[in-house]
Amino acid sequence: MCQIGIRLFNWSEPPCVTVSQNLTRNPMRFYSRRSFIISKEEKLKLCDNKLFSTKMVMKTNGFVNGSLPDELKKVLRLVGSEWGDVVDDMESLQVIPLKGAMTNEVFQINWPTKCGNLDRKVLLRIYGEGVEAFFNRDDEIRTFECMSKHGQGPRLLGRFADGRVEEFIHARQTFHVSRMGSESNGYCCGSIYRSSIDFGSFSCTLSAADLRDYEISALVAAKMREFHNLEMPGPRTVILWNRMRDWLVEAKNICPARCVEEFRLDSLEDEISMLEKELSHDSLDIGFCHNDLQYGNIMLDEETRSITLIDYEYASFNPVAYDLANHFCEMVANYHSETPHILDYSKYPGLEERRRFVTTYLSSAGKQPSEDEAELLLQEVERYTLASHLFWGLWGIISGYVNKIDFDYMEYARQRFRQYWLRKQKLLGSSDNAPDNYVNGYAVCRTASR
Repeated sequence: MCQIGIRLFNWSEPPCVTVSQNLTRNPMRFYSRRSFIISKEEKLKLCDNKLFSTKMVMKTNGFVNGSLPDELKKVLRLVGSEWGDVVDDMESLQVIPLKGAMTNEVFQINWPTKCGNLDRKVLLRIYGEGVEAFFNRDDEIRTFECMSKHGQGPRLLGRFADGRVEEFIHARQTFHVSRMGSESNGYCCGSIYRSSIDFGSFSCTLSAADLRDYEISALVAAKMREFHNLEMPGPRTVILWNRMRDWLVEAKNICPARCVEEFRLDSLEDEISMLEKELSHDSLDIGFCHNDLQYGNIMLDEETRSITLIDYEYASFNPVAYDLANHFCEMVANYHSETPHILDYSKYPGLEERRRFVTTYLSSAGKQPSEDEAELLLQEVERYTLASHLFWGLWGIISGYVNKIDFDYMEYARQRFRQYWLRKQKLLGSSDNAPDNYVNGYAVCRTASR
């Protein structure tokens, strides 16, 4: 009989190595000596269920008739027992889908504590279909664990074949307009929607507008510096260029000829190599980068005014200038608008806003940077926006074929590639097609297809 291991994570016990099901994987460091074995027949089986409004195709997708599969029940019982809770009555569990996740399917699960007057809350993350095209799940789990040990983000409580159980970070009352234009209630633990229920704590993901708030922006800049300086395992090797090359191969494999021609995919290998040569130098500052710092991956505790970065699927060592550039590029997005795929480049931060962010980033290490130091990083960041456009343009193309979330990935990709070709002329002196308009030094496409 094939056996599948379920591991719980007890933070008071020393780490050990776990063994996955019958697949060969890299060893993982976990925080409990106990391993719970479940037969293959009890493996989590999920299927579509519109009751939970799931939009993304999972490897094993959705809950069966609204009930929890046996493997997941056992995981929750074991996690509950670590807190002294008895989770036997599965009918008493409350399952709440958390909307807005772009890679996984995410749920909040509640059950009553043994005292009966409070609810225990955990986050259930079901891994998405097709994500192996973008990142290695084992690497992402190791990053998650390391972040937890550094006191960054939620704790990992338990893991099973197709997902994991995480600490739930509570949310405060806020309403957002959904993609369909109506008020939607959700929770902000790893998702980009905020809560409509006050649980007594005041952490929430940021909104698109929050990124332009002077105080919040300064907190984000300082947090990015802290994140980049974290001691993480592995060589401090830039991942950016080879990851883009891998994605380019994947995109060309799945795209029809018309798509290859539209996005100039046959020329992108040369573009990636050119950028790597132009942007790399011996004094480049390499740090552990988030690589996806959009507003929905930033949480703010309103009592302590502390920032937490969440969702590390794309995190790796990279030039810190790239991470800063990518964050600036994300300021043009509003994923809660009626057209969440449309990017408004008139909202790209102006020179003074970028200079203020970069200066705050550098000074957060305790030393005031010189004007020359800040200006040098500022220029480097702008050049790395080109890499951000290629990176997420390729991501959009691949996602358009493997991801079933209600999001126009291909139009998103078109906008990122258009900005690449337009900005390349200004930043690298290319003779490619000249832009029709600039706002804050950024090309604004007034005639792009929507």
